[in-house]
Amino acid sequence: MDERKLKILAAVVDEYILTGEPVGSKAISQVPGINVSAATIRNDMSVLEQLGYLEQPHTSAGRIPTFNGYRLYIDKLMTVEELSESERQRLDSMLGEEENLTEDSIIQSAGKALAELTKCATVVANVAPKFSVITKVDVVPTGKRLYLILLITSNGSIKNKACRLEFDLDEEQLSFFSHYIQENLQGVSIEELSEERMEKLVTALGAYMITLAPLVKGLCELSKDLMHNELMISGEKNLISCNDFDKNEVVRFIEHKNEFAELLNDSFSGIQVVFSQEKNDFIIGNSSMIVSKYRKGNKEAGSLGIVGPMRLNYSKIIPYIEYFTQKITDVLTDNEDDEFAGKDTDIT
Repeated sequence: MDERKLKILAAVVDEYILTGEPVGSKAISQVPGINVSAATIRNDMSVLEQLGYLEQPHTSAGRIPTFNGYRLYIDKLMTVEELSESERQRLDSMLGEEENLTEDSIIQSAGKALAELTKCATVVANVAPKFSVITKVDVVPTGKRLYLILLITSNGSIKNKACRLEFDLDEEQLSFFSHYIQENLQGVSIEELSEERMEKLVTALGAYMITLAPLVKGLCELSKDLMHNELMISGEKNLISCNDFDKNEVVRFIEHKNEFAELLNDSFSGIQVVFSQEKNDFIIGNSSMIVSKYRKGNKEAGSLGIVGPMRLNYSKIIPYIEYFTQKITDVLTDNEDDEFAGKDTDIT
């Protein structure tokens, strides 16, 4: 693989991304910087095909990149475009007024903006809850022997669950449970809510065990829900309308989206580009995913990315994702700093 072949491969990928049509030697001969004959280009493209970087969909057609061609292009050849100041301002306007941005609103706005900009589906996997602590637990009577447990965490996550008990609870029992949970769980990290810990809490209820144990078990189930990655998808219609995909595979992807969350959980830094041929977890064939992590302080808080066809303008899309994940990181980190400042004030 000499420099000329690499330039030709990059030119083929760029042209195919632009037109969506197989690329011939004549088109490549007109690319600035490739100063060789069409015959030489045809020979080099033939070698690139033998190496598995290009393929020829029809005998008389030009070439298109394989996923190996895209991989080499992204890893070695692509020049990522820099965002202009006007583009940054445009992206900021799509997120909303900075002073009104919350953790939830900026993540949702970034997902919708990416779907609109890329015409792909946006995926957001939020892992922030496991780093948060319990700030409040309420039990609200909602009917005969029916009670609603409300669990609130420091990152703003709210979970609720209805529990049906064997007995109606009186004011004294409800008051005992509220104080009991406050003493034993308030300020505890979600990560620490193991089944063993919950079993110990049930045992320690003593005389209240029979009546209140279902509420503690309900809290245990809520904590398990928080530990699961929450996957949000925006722009599903972009996948359904994409001619590169099998529509049945797209439907299965949408129906089983939570299984896809684990793929976003892989450990990596910076931007990651993955092709469906490289991962068994992908449901949609001939697809690619571009994803980046966002953080809250010094902790990983989630992932933001897009799922689309392999023929994407990676050099344009990657800066969008990098910009949005940095914006999300800034908002989440600022909120964490405010929380710590508030705690310091309370102690004083």
